Parts: sequence; structure tokens; C-alpha cells
Amino acid sequence: MLFSLHQAQEEVDDALHEQETQQMNMFTAINEAMRIAMETDPTAVLFGEDVAFGGVFRCSVDLREKFGSDRVFNSPLCEQAIAGFAIVNEAAKFRYRSGNDFNCGKLTLRAPYGAVGHGGHYHSQSPEAYFAHTPGLKVVVPRNPATAKGLLLASIRDPNPVIFLEPKALYRASVGEVPVGEYVQNLSEAEILRQGTDITVVGWGAQMRVLEEACRYAEDVGISCELIDLQTVFPWDADTIEHSVRKTGRLVISHEAPKSGGFAAEISSSIQERCFLSLEAPIQRVCGYDIPFPLAYESHYLPDALRNFEAIKKRLVWNVTLSYFRAL
Repeated sequence: MLFSLHQAQEEVDDALHEQETQQMNMFTAINEAMRIAMETDPTAVLFGEDVAFGGVFRCSVDLREKFGSDRVFNSPLCEQAIAGFAIVNEAAKFRYRSGNDFNCGKLTLRAPYGAVGHGGHYHSQSPEAYFAHTPGLKVVVPRNPATAKGLLLASIRDPNPVIFLEPKALYRASVGEVPVGEYVQNLSEAEILRQGTDITVVGWGAQMRVLEEACRYAEDVGISCELIDLQTVFPWDADTIEHSVRKTGRLVISHEAPKSGGFAAEISSSIQERCFLSLEAPIQRVCGYDIPFPLAYESHYLPDALRNFEAIKKRLVWNVTLSYFRAL
């Protein structure tokens, strides 16, 4: 069974062809988005740990020279105060406390996240589920340079506080054509990367590269996968996932974070409620293990293409197995 690109993806590709593009890696695209945001809004400021000299991953390089130290400056080295107290305890609740009279002034918190190959217990974690469980926050994760630019500009201009999680493994490894100048993608809209008929496969961030490979393996054995990038983890696009699962009858969800309490569980529960009578097999989660992230065994911890391919195959043979046991 062959797959074809989804019509919406074709329209996005056509738009990219019509607009001038330039090849960039992800950190360059992020830098470009912040530069445009500060050029188009004189009230925009950038502050954080080491951003004044360009940041640890060089995403803010040259911005202080261009916009001055009044608009680009360092903050104290205190992640707990920034991400814990300021974001979760205050920013997320600001609109609600004011009775919708005030917002957070287009506050976006950029943060590197996910496995990078040598991050160990602390620097390879994926905390999207923590923030998604905080009402008032939006959580966004790009998969490549073009989505990094488009989604970051959309996040900066959104009146609600947004957690923008940047996959560390993709900063330099992910390279692609990025529209030059103004480019914004809609938040809370999933993107269908492959259209298929047998099974729906959902992920976000760096995991999309893994899932694309798993879908190619599946295609080689005649399995047609519909691959969806969630893009906005919260509030997530449940309608797109539901529509796909009603068509395919099967769902695999994959992320780097531990399985228990991971955001895949929320997707699984919600889709089961919406699509129970359409499901041909139990929903499958392919995730990290419920242990601290192991430095020496990082490659074994991550849900790779083969683990996802095996999960896809198992969902397809479920009906055959069920029919066999019913016949006994």
C-alpha cells in the first residue's frame, strides 16, 4: 500500500516554493525568528541565562550587538525561579487572576530539551508533560528549522505564555529550507506528514525523524502509515488525530519521555474516549523507560525506529491474533 503526501502538506510546500527560502539549521532559524520579532516590535526584549553572549547553543548570537544591552541581557542563573515560580506559579495564572483583563505581554520561554547523546540524568530529560499539566500555558515543540522559525514567531506573538521546547539534538543536525523574512505557523494545529490508511503514528520534536524512518520500514512490508507531527503539545489538536484514527482504526504514539505519566497517555485516553468504536486494536505507546535518563545507555533508552516499527506491526496483527483465540 503506497502513501501520498497529505493535501495540507502539499499546500505548505507550495507556499514555501512561492516564498524565497534559505537553507538553515535549527539554531540559525531560531535566531532569525527572534531577530524578526525584535525588529517588528520595539517593546520586545530577550533575557535569560547567558543569552547576552549568544547562549550556550549560540541561538541568540549577535542579538545584543544589534539591539543593545537594554533589550538583550542576562538573567541570574536560577532555573527554579525562572521556570518554576515565574512561569508555572505566576505567568500561567495571570490572565485568570485578572479576570481576563491582563495577559503576560506575549511571554515565551525558550528551553533546550530532550536527548542529545551525552546529556545524562539532567540534560536529556523531556519535561513537556509537566508543563502541559499547568493550565494557562501553551507547550510547543518544533521538528525542523522551518517549523522552529514559524512556530517560534507564532509563540512570541501569542498573548498567552508559551513554553517553546527546542530539541537539542536538532540544533545543528537538522538542516532545511526556511522562508526568508516573515513566516508564521498556526499554533495548536497538527501537521500530517504522510497520509496512510492502516495505522496512525503520532509524535513531536526530534522523535519525528525516528518515526519517519519507522514508517519507511513499515511501507517496505506493505503497511500504510499516517504520520502526524503534533507540533503544539498543549493545547493539542485532538480533532486531527481523531479524524485520522477513525480512518485507520489504529494508533501508535511515541515520545522520548518516560512512559508512565507521559503525554502519550493523555492522547491515548482522549482518543479512546472519542474513537472507541472505531478502534481495530489497542492504542500503543512507545516511549522512554521509567528510570532516570542513563548516560551510558542513552541510545538504548530512546525509542528508536525499530522499536516503533515493531509496535506498528503488532497493531496490524492484533485482529489476526484476536480472531485466532476466539476460534479456540
